[in-house]
Amino acid sequence: MKSLTKLITIGLATGHLVAAQVGPVPGQIKNLVTFGDSFTDTVLVGDGGEAWPVYAASYGSFNLFPFARSGGACSIKLTPFPWPSIFESQLPSYFAQVENGTLSLLPNETMYTLWVGTNDIGSEALLIGQQTPGVTIVDTVSCAMAPLQHAPLYSVNSYPSGYYSAPRNTTEWHLFMTELVNSGNKIAQLLLQNLPSTLPGAHIGLFDSYALFSDMITQPEAYFNGTAPLNVTGAVRSCVYEINQSPAEQGVCTVATGSDKDSFLWYDELHPSEQTNRIVAREITDAIQGKANNWTMWFS
Repeated sequence: MKSLTKLITIGLATGHLVAAQVGPVPGQIKNLVTFGDSFTDTVLVGDGGEAWPVYAASYGSFNLFPFARSGGACSIKLTPFPWPSIFESQLPSYFAQVENGTLSLLPNETMYTLWVGTNDIGSEALLIGQQTPGVTIVDTVSCAMAPLQHAPLYSVNSYPSGYYSAPRNTTEWHLFMTELVNSGNKIAQLLLQNLPSTLPGAHIGLFDSYALFSDMITQPEAYFNGTAPLNVTGAVRSCVYEINQSPAEQGVCTVATGSDKDSFLWYDELHPSEQTNRIVAREITDAIQGKANNWTMWFS
């Protein structure tokens, strides 16, 4: 996830604001509108606890309007998933509420975030060639990403899991995912730099979640405070499957409980842990509130 702000790489967050300064000023943002996938979904939560937008809304005293849905990708025209995509489901839902009057937000008080990409490039799409013919990382680049090559599902030491149990070359997956994520995030940054001129009055920023996650990996002691040994390669809930075992069946699971969970970067083979999402929420909130932040680049 270089992803946060369009949103959080894992995303891009854009806030339509009236003032001309770079980035919002402290106290300006009252509303947070989120789009994305299971990394951001507040209903089908991917971390086994609360999603990061819930924490961000609490930390920043924002009114939260969550449109992100698990399984979401940029567009089913690019990666044909039977899940609520950004362009065919989430945005139409948002605009429908605006048009019927159930949602009325002041532009200069509202921040919009987008954090997607996991499903667009993952084990059911670009990584294994299941995208619409001719679609490349350039087409899906509007979805900024985290360093997914370090998730248990895509690591060199990956094992058969509920997300993918067929035989595969784990080293090849790891290297290919590294290329996809880094290329996609850099393309997104270059495109975003040219966007402000087309949206006068908007604050457009990039939250580099890739760099944040990478920092969590290299110095976990600065971020994790659980009672188990700090762990950035395993998961709170790790389920090992037999080769070609159906995801509908149950693998052999090892599950951390209680305060041990806060020692982990990952919740399962694909999703960040709740502690990771608390960190993401804290850093995103600081960026939105105009505080000093190591991970945010404002373009307007």
